Amino acid sequence: MNDQPVITTSGAAKAAPQKRKSARKTSYIKWLLVAAVLAGGAVWYWQSAGASNGGATAQLTQKVVSGDIENAITAVGTLKALRSVNVGAQVSGQLKSVKVEVGDEVTQGQLLAEIDPAPIEKRVEMSSAQLDNLEAQLVSREALAKIKKLNADRQRALLSTRGVSQATVDQADADLVIAQADVKSLRAQIRQQQAQVESEKVDLGYTKIYSPMNGTIVEQPSKEGETLNAVQSAPTVVTVADLTMLSVEAQVSEADISRLKIGMDAYFTLLGQPGKRYQGKLRQIKPTPEVLNNVVLYYALFDVPNPDDELKINMSAQVYFIQDSAKDAVLVPTSALKESPRGKDGKTGPSTTVTVMTASGTTQEKSVEIGIRNRVQAQVLSGLEDGDTVVISNAAADQAGANRRNNRRPGMF
Repeated sequence: MNDQPVITTSGAAKAAPQKRKSARKTSYIKWLLVAAVLAGGAVWYWQSAGASNGGATAQLTQKVVSGDIENAITAVGTLKALRSVNVGAQVSGQLKSVKVEVGDEVTQGQLLAEIDPAPIEKRVEMSSAQLDNLEAQLVSREALAKIKKLNADRQRALLSTRGVSQATVDQADADLVIAQADVKSLRAQIRQQQAQVESEKVDLGYTKIYSPMNGTIVEQPSKEGETLNAVQSAPTVVTVADLTMLSVEAQVSEADISRLKIGMDAYFTLLGQPGKRYQGKLRQIKPTPEVLNNVVLYYALFDVPNPDDELKINMSAQVYFIQDSAKDAVLVPTSALKESPRGKDGKTGPSTTVTVMTASGTTQEKSVEIGIRNRVQAQVLSGLEDGDTVVISNAAADQAGANRRNNRRPGMF
């Protein structure tokens, strides 16, 4: 029988794991004590802060003030000319000269441009010569018809004395009818040619392009020397716009368009003049919307005077359509309002309350009646007075929430 080796564990080796467990336990207890001390210190700090403030938690407050308030629907708009005309060429030809430049003030009937009249003048001359030819033919045919009539009358007189046959009389009558028809045909051709001459003269007049209205030249697509083709469409030579009255085209979302009413007050501000308002009244809502990136937008229009030429077309405007407004109203911040679906008795309808700071530093809840409100302020119809102090938020709670947000771990990407 073979002897097997025997492994013996010493007492020191057995005691080592037990010592490590004991050390970890001691360290854990120490950390618990440190955490308890820190928590106690925090409680003592907040209690001391509360005691120094008379037992009240730090709060953000604001006084009730009197002022103007409005509830408005906002939109982005663009300034357009209320009246503008694209002055085009009604005849084809080379643009011989343009008498104005962009920015020039023009009056109704003023000469703006001229198309080379030479080709049309030649057409007028040719049409007039053809008219003269037809009129000369008419004189000849009228003379021939007169002879035919005299011959027919003579043959009819001879028939009564049996000097000619009936066939001769019939032939004379037929020749008269043919001659009279030729005269009538030539007269119709002359009227047609006269109309042609008049049409050519009208085209000749179209070679001079006049302003149809008082206004300003805002665009000049065609340049001198270009050949204009007016066969299929009238090419634009210049655009005349009346800049004394502009129209604002505001893009309103489909969620807000139902709240707009024709005639409601509206105003807009400009990027360069955010503090200045330009007033108007809603004139029109276009029935056909524009869809941009699956967003449905309707155009709401209102007009504003521009006597000093301060406003320019295509300016961007921040537009406000006023639903409600009040002056010298008692105002509180919207953030101070507390909405409740039921009153304090649990039976009445929705109620609104605010927290008011008293003169002694304590707070109390007050029921208020709210009128006009927007995202920033609300009108108080009853329950508060000018000068009262309302609590907007708990500063300590706000700071704790901010700390939690700052200490939040960033997301993993």
